[in-house]
Amino acid sequence: MIEIKVPELAESITEGTVASWLKQPGDHVEKGEAIVELETDKVNIEVPSDESGTLEEQLAGEGDTVQVGQVIARLSSGSAGGTAVATKTKTEAATEAAPAPAETKTEKVGEAKKVERREEHVASPGKGPIATPAARKLARERGIDLSAVQTNDPIGRINVHDVSNHNATPTPKPEAPKVPAAAPQPVASGKDEERIKMTRRRQTIASRLVEVQQTAAMLTTFNEIDMTAVMALRKRRQEKFIKDNDVKLGFMSFFTKAAVAALKRMPYLNAEIQGNEIVLKKYYDIGIAVSAPDGLVVPVVREADRKNFGEIEKDIIHLADKARNNKLGLSDLTGGTFTITNGGVFGSLLSTPILNGPQVAILGMHTIQLRPIAIDAETMENRPMMYVALSYDHRIVDGREAVTFLKHIKDMIEDPEQLLFEA
Repeated sequence: MIEIKVPELAESITEGTVASWLKQPGDHVEKGEAIVELETDKVNIEVPSDESGTLEEQLAGEGDTVQVGQVIARLSSGSAGGTAVATKTKTEAATEAAPAPAETKTEKVGEAKKVERREEHVASPGKGPIATPAARKLARERGIDLSAVQTNDPIGRINVHDVSNHNATPTPKPEAPKVPAAAPQPVASGKDEERIKMTRRRQTIASRLVEVQQTAAMLTTFNEIDMTAVMALRKRRQEKFIKDNDVKLGFMSFFTKAAVAALKRMPYLNAEIQGNEIVLKKYYDIGIAVSAPDGLVVPVVREADRKNFGEIEKDIIHLADKARNNKLGLSDLTGGTFTITNGGVFGSLLSTPILNGPQVAILGMHTIQLRPIAIDAETMENRPMMYVALSYDHRIVDGREAVTFLKHIKDMIEDPEQLLFEA
């Protein structure tokens, strides 16, 4: 038999949840073909078979938590005879688990009775109470001391009736391990409700967000950006950009390039805290928050400082597609140094983004909205405006640095030609 084990997932991940079985018992499996999909804290992983064979047994159900190295399935070698082997295996398992034959039980019961009779014969008024085998058995089951049981028998023999009527408080038997009780159900309100179990990823997101709130000294500063220049540039260059790069020129590449330039000027925002040390990172792997079916994920655009607008846009589209199809790998999600999140795609006008630990800063973009803006003392114009927010960890980032960082973003987006001169 071939054992299918939970593979090494990542250094910080030791368990996962069985999301779905891609093969059922009796199905033929080719070498390298995926058998089961596991959900981890960060990504979904398909577990392939190292050999060809027939799936005989699933050792974990969908929704079960499994550990790295745990055997979760068994295959029979080869493609032929799979059904016969499966039947045999199940029959053998059933035989092993089946109760012993009646004759064996009778023999054991007989032996037990003989032992009890021997106990009865050995017992004497000077050494202990005399009791019938049935009375001794009942006393053992209830945890009753026979010497404390009263009897009306002429020779002092204790019977079942005496034990049954004994009013001593029985010693509780050891209880089997209990399955953790489900959360208490609220009193029915008579209204239509539905209960949905949180996925592992949603539980992880919840716990990490709470952890960040409890451990980081998080503050948020705001500004607004006039998007007129960027929108005009996109309109002028869109057709050629699509022709050259086969993708559209979006806003995210502008903000990514502007963030990298601002991080170079304010390096403490591209850092993390490790114990009593600050780790300043001299590389710029920018996380882009993406809404996936199972929750928010933050895939990373690697070496964003070395990529042009077209390369950044392609990376973002590629990572977003993988996220929505649950195809992200752990390498896509780890090692980011700074995060950008765009609530504007959902219509958010203003929000306070939460840090993506262990990073110490996150930039929030919002929807573009026409608002009357004072151009000078006498002139008002309707301009496409965007509120931006920077949340930061005040333990190592001061307000001056945070405000200056956001001001750099504003200046470069309002005058995008500046990005051409940034190293």
